[in-house]
Amino acid sequence: MTAQGVVQRRFPFGLRWLGQFFWRLEHAFERARASGKVEDDTRIRIFAVMLAFGLGFCALAIGATHAALFSEASRGGGVGWVSEQARADVVDREGRLLAADLLHYGLYVDPAEVWDVAATRQALAKALPEVSLDRLDRALSGDRRVFLTGGMTPVEKAAVHRLGLPGISFEPEQKRVYPLEATASHLIGFADTGGKGLAGAELALNDDIKALAGGKGEVALSIDLRVQAALEDEVRKAALTYGPKGAVGIVANVHTGEILGLASYPDFDPNDPGGASAEQRLNRAASTVYEMGSTFKAFTVAIGLDTGVATMASTFDAREPYKLGYRTIHDYHASRKILSLVEVFQHSSNIGTAKLAVGVGPQRLSHYFEALGLTEKAPIELAESASPLTPKVWNEDAVASTSFGHGMNVTPLALTRAMLPLLNGGKLLPLTIRKLEPGQAPAGRRVLSETTSAQMLQIMRANVTGGSGGKADVPGLSVGGKTGTGEKYDPAIRGYNGKRQVSSFAAVFPTDGPLENDRYFVLVLLDEPHGTPETFGYSTGGWVAAPAVGNTIARIAPFLGVQRHIGPLAEQPRLASADALDGGGR
Repeated sequence: MTAQGVVQRRFPFGLRWLGQFFWRLEHAFERARASGKVEDDTRIRIFAVMLAFGLGFCALAIGATHAALFSEASRGGGVGWVSEQARADVVDREGRLLAADLLHYGLYVDPAEVWDVAATRQALAKALPEVSLDRLDRALSGDRRVFLTGGMTPVEKAAVHRLGLPGISFEPEQKRVYPLEATASHLIGFADTGGKGLAGAELALNDDIKALAGGKGEVALSIDLRVQAALEDEVRKAALTYGPKGAVGIVANVHTGEILGLASYPDFDPNDPGGASAEQRLNRAASTVYEMGSTFKAFTVAIGLDTGVATMASTFDAREPYKLGYRTIHDYHASRKILSLVEVFQHSSNIGTAKLAVGVGPQRLSHYFEALGLTEKAPIELAESASPLTPKVWNEDAVASTSFGHGMNVTPLALTRAMLPLLNGGKLLPLTIRKLEPGQAPAGRRVLSETTSAQMLQIMRANVTGGSGGKADVPGLSVGGKTGTGEKYDPAIRGYNGKRQVSSFAAVFPTDGPLENDRYFVLVLLDEPHGTPETFGYSTGGWVAAPAVGNTIARIAPFLGVQRHIGPLAEQPRLASADALDGGGR
């Protein structure tokens, strides 16, 4: 059997055709040699080589086309591979850029290619002042190519490149950049050079940020950059005026739990986290627990109303200090009179609040505190969220202390979350730093009645119009709120130190209109502020925190679509029953 016959029998059609082609070609060579025409033999061989190259190029073209159209390259794999360090853009709720990967360059030195070490050292030292001379000397005197510095922008790279130094080369690298520097630094956080989130949203949402890298999308946070900037500015002004150890500001949507603004003072530049101190990097809103003082009276009053222990018409005798066991409870500003429930709130009476809490009792009060989320760390994506310090035993002493914000330490975020049911109709929600789409608000868990929530909005408004929160009032915006001044425990004196205070103001706006209306919570807290001549030496929440809250609300209301009323305000939230103003509860 001939070779041609073997090919036909043993191989499929494509291979048979190829075999037959080469068989004919080889016989053509033989015929050319047999005929003695050398030029025919050469032409045939040249043709064969050209044909082989042509087929090779065709195969490459087909492969490239297939890779471009059908392989993983078009979906981020293959040629379109994204480095492990790559991260997606992070933006605010309106799409404003907060964090991004930008092309930078690393500079390398190969001593073997350096012509003039002294001249190169002088030129690089002048062009790269951030690089130490010791590091530069080690690179120039070594025996191999080494990395000298990274994170160079294209402009910086071009400046060094123009020096024309032999032995100096560059390699592209991705660098995480925060274009707004310190703005929202504690909420955004930062990532390392390997592309791993280390703090804030960069850590909390790390998987999503990496999954959307390479132009696949962006991660939207819940904050509004305009709200954030106004909040930070007012918190910073208050901090510079009153000189606290630290300060916090929070703005949240009471119906969704979205954090619209979060400030922690002092702040830092996430472009250079290593250059910041631990105090600067500390997220006080999430990581630091405080005895919140009289802001807790809002919870006690709400619990008293919700349990039916108190009504809007209830009165409390605050003419004398209240003796409870081994301790005596005093009012900061003694009114020495019988106070209504609203007046207890307006005057921030420790006596009246403690009596109300004792009426509620340890079991019910601790149950409500647990239901409001005060006995657990705030559920939010931030890994920095810290657990509270709560009483080991819920007895009458613990009840009296916690009723006005002593004996229990919580984070500002936990306080924020617990406040929302008082303001949104009674539902406890998780907090979130993710942007929620319209209609995506969580269902929440009911912990208070709608009637109690509506009453609390009225009481908090009354505290601003005629109580301790007057300095937070903003004409036309129906602001409500509660002052808080928690004295710190001082081991040196084995008691509370009146000169070391945590001063805060927790506010809501607008308080008028139906419960389902858009409504926002604002908190400003100063840790150990100092009074000034303008505050007559006082450093309490009503003097140092309430004005910052009022200024913040006045600035952010237009961004949130809250219009100022011209003339009389709209009616307060409607109550569930006709006798609700007299304490009608569930």
